[in-house]
Amino acid sequence: MRILSLSVTEAGRALAGRLPYEHHHGDVADTVRDRWADVDGFVLLLAVGAAVRIVGPLLAAKGEDPAVVCVDDTGRFAVALVGGHAAGANRLAVEVAGALGAEAVVTTATDSRGIAPLDLLPGFTAAGDLAGVTRALLDGETVTVSNPAGWPLPPSLAALAEGTGPRTVLVTDRAGDPVGSPGVALLHPPSLVVGMGSSSDAPAAEATGLLTRVLAEAGLAPASLSELATVDRRGDHPAMVGPGLPVRTFTPAELAAVTVPNPSAVVAGAVGTPSVAEAAALLAAGPGAELVVAKTASAAVTVAVARRARPRGTLAVVGLGPGDASLRTPAAERAVHRSEVVVGYDAYLAQCGDLLGPGQDQVRSPLGAELDRARTALELAAAGRRVAMVCSGDAGIYAMASPVLDLAGEPEFLDVEVEVVPGVTASLASAAALGAPLGHDHAVISLSDLLTPWEVIERRVEAAAAADLVVVFYNPRSERRRWQLGRAAEILLLHRPPATPVGIVTDAARAARRVVLTTLDRLDGAEVTMTSCVIVGNTTTTLRNGRMVTPRGYKA
Repeated sequence: MRILSLSVTEAGRALAGRLPYEHHHGDVADTVRDRWADVDGFVLLLAVGAAVRIVGPLLAAKGEDPAVVCVDDTGRFAVALVGGHAAGANRLAVEVAGALGAEAVVTTATDSRGIAPLDLLPGFTAAGDLAGVTRALLDGETVTVSNPAGWPLPPSLAALAEGTGPRTVLVTDRAGDPVGSPGVALLHPPSLVVGMGSSSDAPAAEATGLLTRVLAEAGLAPASLSELATVDRRGDHPAMVGPGLPVRTFTPAELAAVTVPNPSAVVAGAVGTPSVAEAAALLAAGPGAELVVAKTASAAVTVAVARRARPRGTLAVVGLGPGDASLRTPAAERAVHRSEVVVGYDAYLAQCGDLLGPGQDQVRSPLGAELDRARTALELAAAGRRVAMVCSGDAGIYAMASPVLDLAGEPEFLDVEVEVVPGVTASLASAAALGAPLGHDHAVISLSDLLTPWEVIERRVEAAAAADLVVVFYNPRSERRRWQLGRAAEILLLHRPPATPVGIVTDAARAARRVVLTTLDRLDGAEVTMTSCVIVGNTTTTLRNGRMVTPRGYKA
């Protein structure tokens, strides 16, 4: 989110300086008016009454207004004022409160009652009488859930499915009159896949126009389109990119293996498969899919639509960074927000607790059960769930991306879409705390011999020492492993001076962060814990004004 913080007093200016947002001091009313359409959210460090008078005349519609969070001059409260759900003000209030040590004030009824808001259910697009149906849920009324296609529902919604009442949640991929009916809330699942073929000179506008017409004639909801599928040679063609859907491609051989109702010998001769649109739609929609719109052609484009039998499962392996929320990437936050299920070790779920809502399931796993955790996440995704597995630091560095991708090659998981979302890892956060010790070539080595024999680790330390690489040690010491760091230091001392700078950073991006500068001959393991990173300089690493620096090699 693009966030702008605004202050009018010196106390407010000081609070804004603790927030990771663009900041402007003074002229708050004029600045809000000028930037209203330019940012995703405002943090106003002034009284609620003043904030209301400033933003009130600018409010247009729930789905259009930016988030507004108000913080009092003493930094005690962060109030979600406007755009709680739709614009993300509730999440922003929690984020601001965390940065300032304040209390987040969230007044949206569903959040305060722990009810998943219908318009934020992961995997669905909501429409219709959301306010009326939500009001009935808050009042404890029985709500009917109509799910004629049997689309898998999240537990928060499935729990209502046995009731009958005057208000209805209709789960459907069809468009129609219920969208305007009082007492009916629509949830459109991502159940439709469009297959598309085109000539090489097909205009993007023609493809978009044909798709729009086909959906309207079939009575299908555009909001239920999940992706567009085509032959690999057309993957980046403007006609495929134009509709704004994720594009998946298949080879002609993959498409030719799909049985379709309307094969074409002409297409087979030109492309190498008798069908592109129908075959791509069915193949992308997965096992049990049905063709709901047979191929329909314009001058240069052909479109078909298939319906999935169940969701295509996704698994995002997410690096949350080294601790502090300010070092968490927007991509990581989006991946967690969009998930139906979040899997992780207790400490990692706590690390992203501000991102989790009542509509998400949490699956907790003990430390040391990494393979079981990876399999659980993949099984949930294979069942059609949108899953996020969270890790600290970067998911690909001594974390869960490797075991997940190993298991993802097993036959039962081949249809699961796995994404690795990177994060700021401990070595980078520790290096920043020390200065610039990684300015030149460096090696990252874990001293944990739980999964790697010590003989292998020692050979790697020896190689890094001989090559004069800066060395970052992960997992340097624990209650059970006390001698490995000392042995690694002995090896390094054979190749570099005793006065070589060493930095020890513990809890690199947390409130209890501790930074120690020492030398290789005076490295004291008692100052090192399992949450420390130890960075040992090379023969060119120096201290500059108390900062550890490894020269990049540029000449003056």
